[in-house]
Amino acid sequence: MPAKRHLFLSNETLLRTLCREVHECLTQNILPFWLNNMLDTRRGGWYGRMTGKGLMEGDAPRGAILYARLLWTFSAAYRLLHDIACLEAARLTKDYILAHFMDREHGGTFWSVTADGQPLDTKKQFYAQGFMLYGFSEYARATGDEEALQMAAHLFDIIEHHAWNKEYGGYIEACQRDWRPIADMRLSAKDENYPKSQNTHLHIIEPYTNLLKAGIDAPAPAIERLISLFTDRILNPESHHLDLFFDMDWTRRSTTESYGHDIECSWLLHEAALVLGDKAVLNKVEPIVREVALASEKGLQPDGSMIYEGEPDGSHFDRDRHWWVQAEAVVGFFNLYQHFDDEKALYKALRLWRYIKDRLIDYEHGEWYWSIREDGRVNLDDDHAGFWKCPYHNGRMCLELIERIRTML
Repeated sequence: MPAKRHLFLSNETLLRTLCREVHECLTQNILPFWLNNMLDTRRGGWYGRMTGKGLMEGDAPRGAILYARLLWTFSAAYRLLHDIACLEAARLTKDYILAHFMDREHGGTFWSVTADGQPLDTKKQFYAQGFMLYGFSEYARATGDEEALQMAAHLFDIIEHHAWNKEYGGYIEACQRDWRPIADMRLSAKDENYPKSQNTHLHIIEPYTNLLKAGIDAPAPAIERLISLFTDRILNPESHHLDLFFDMDWTRRSTTESYGHDIECSWLLHEAALVLGDKAVLNKVEPIVREVALASEKGLQPDGSMIYEGEPDGSHFDRDRHWWVQAEAVVGFFNLYQHFDDEKALYKALRLWRYIKDRLIDYEHGEWYWSIREDGRVNLDDDHAGFWKCPYHNGRMCLELIERIRTML
């Protein structure tokens, strides 16, 4: 312990600067963009899309992922910053979700609604159920709201009852509205159609951990079970990357290495084990946390950034610097510094943050760009705000660093 204390003191000025900079990014760039541009004062809720060129599409559909992540972000921001504007934004998001996204007949949440709040795509994607659970549990943590806590518990029961595969273990991707099997389980058009994925399991363990933080003990056995799925099924024992897609019996169906998901998983898996509080589980997980983070470094570039993904044989790489990959990598490497005294990891986190400051933040309009192309051009083809482009990855990066650094100084 004394050595760890000395390590933190030697970097005190650096950490204070980092904390101040991410606080400014959150409160002066990310959150104001959403509050000033994306609230629909006529129909309620948030607009569904702003293009990368700044065009507001007021009639765009509204996605469950967007709304769940907005609920989480503004709830977490209020919990940490005590800003009444964040509380009001979180409350209106919660109310809109309850009024328009929740399926009163069959339970769970729709995938999307129209701009007028009518059900649009009514499939039950368990990735979305998980994110809604994440948002409601964080609102409960921030406010003590019993209705939100009950909704989070309801979604936990929904996932456990309808998604858990009793024969082989693990969680399936999707069902029809009434929970019958669905042929197309894909999360998006970019994904492959297999019944199980790393991504959905990652974003089920994440909200389960948050529900445990909110004081509900029910997820604890499921979290331990999920940790074992990651260490024994999803982790590739040869490469230490996380495989992406699986058959029902866990046959591996993808060779693609997703560096952003690797580094994101490393810290979320560690967080789950820490919150669970089982020493044996933590002892098993911590070496794997470091192995997965090390494997993700294959995506690190000379300029400090991290590319999206690639094939192990080098036949394909997506070298765009996506906003979410940079944000998760900052947290992932900072986690190694905080918990494993890894000074080199702190250097990697700081280089990523410098890249974000220099290239990804939109200082004129607010928020971050979707990505920087391999040739250095700003990507204006993908959304500035929309179904997948939410203040969750970048907002969470800022909130995580603020909270972590406060405990370290």
